[in-house]
Amino acid sequence: GTTSYDERAPRRSMAMRWTSGGARCVGMALRTRPKVACGARRGRATTAKRRGSVHHVVMQESGGLGAAVSPRTDKVGVLLLNLGGPETLDEVQPFLFNLFADPDIIRLPPSLAWLQKPLAALVSTLRAPKSREGYESIGGGSPLRRITEAQAEALRTELQGSGLQTHVYVGMRYWKPFTEDALEELKRDGVTQLVVLPLYPQFSISTSGSSLRLLEKLFKEDGYLRGIKHTVIPSWYERKGYIKAMADLVCNELDKFSNPEEVEIFFSAHGVPKSYVEEAGDPYREEMEDCVRLIMAEVAERGISNHHTLAYQSRVGPVEWLKPYTDESIVELAQQGTKALLAVPVSFVSEHIETLEEIDVEYRDLALECGIQEWGRVPALDTDPTFISDLAQAVLEALPSVDAMSPGPVGKVSLVPPGSVEDLLGIYDRERQKLPPPVSLWEWGWTRSAETWNGRIAMFALTALLLYEASSGTGVFSPELNPFVGQ
Repeated sequence: GTTSYDERAPRRSMAMRWTSGGARCVGMALRTRPKVACGARRGRATTAKRRGSVHHVVMQESGGLGAAVSPRTDKVGVLLLNLGGPETLDEVQPFLFNLFADPDIIRLPPSLAWLQKPLAALVSTLRAPKSREGYESIGGGSPLRRITEAQAEALRTELQGSGLQTHVYVGMRYWKPFTEDALEELKRDGVTQLVVLPLYPQFSISTSGSSLRLLEKLFKEDGYLRGIKHTVIPSWYERKGYIKAMADLVCNELDKFSNPEEVEIFFSAHGVPKSYVEEAGDPYREEMEDCVRLIMAEVAERGISNHHTLAYQSRVGPVEWLKPYTDESIVELAQQGTKALLAVPVSFVSEHIETLEEIDVEYRDLALECGIQEWGRVPALDTDPTFISDLAQAVLEALPSVDAMSPGPVGKVSLVPPGSVEDLLGIYDRERQKLPPPVSLWEWGWTRSAETWNGRIAMFALTALLLYEASSGTGVFSPELNPFVGQ
């Protein structure tokens, strides 16, 4: 394998819960993990900085389910969060508009905030034709809503079998059913206790963070929502059921190769800009490396010791993203003599355009062109029974902390601590360093001091790239590979 750890490194833990007053000790674990060296290519290793990691650790200590929920007085709801995706080709352009109208995607300084929607209209109009081609190649639209709603129904059934009568809602960030629609539905149902479960195993400020920021805003604006007792499960990649389900899929696909022991197990994860991790304190890379380590440990217990790689896909634009990149890693592995490769989409729990088109078509074609003779791909978890059962258990474990919460004063409710996602990250990233002043044209950040500079750069760079795309007909960055569009 390619991962090494210093088992002597210290571990610290502290529990946190998001409540009406911000963060309190109870519901999330903050831990400094051992330093991780994760080489994504043969013969190469990179060392990740030690950063805090967020995951839910509420355990049901005693009293059973009845101690957490009183059926006569409380109605329990579970809210599944995801990004969303267009279901038809006609929905591609408005979906892109919603995407680029999000200040977390295109960040403008306050003085230029009025340009957000006009810029989103321009970007979505120019990008829509190429993006439609990608969705057309997978059947005319994203399957994400259908799969997520199937996951919601499977989760509801599993919880019902455990004795919990609950409603499970789906809230998408950029397309239907929108998060706002899900909240209106749970209000109509009279939900009084809510478990918020982002369908991202690993936390990132670009996925879970964006959805939670929106949720915080909506809670503050609605009197009913301010009175709901709630808790968030921000990441859950360490759960044994999830790890087992992933290992099961890997082992099943390995058996289909002519020589399973010679197959390179190739984990391809959703990429994020490098600055998110190294400057803004995003725990995504650390959690991803730890997730791969746990899956490979589970696989090793079954007698499998194949070499493995972790790489990052879906990079966009001129800034540096997490490395190694998936396409470059495939080429390098082929040059080193790899003849069989099993792709594992590790950050995705549902099939969508990044698995069905980017991995199944683009990366497969690249691998075969480079000399890899056997290619396989692990399917997404979708409604895998082991996976769904583990999500249900996560919800049941979270319920005691929901019951302990109480609504706070008007205007004080917060799923993310008051302020911003940056404040959330600051709670568990104790080693965070102050960012240096911007000295490079493509140096990006998430701090307030960098915001004005980044906004100006974003405006200049985005305008130049879009003009080039429009005039040349050549895509500077493929819309199918956009990390936020790929649903």
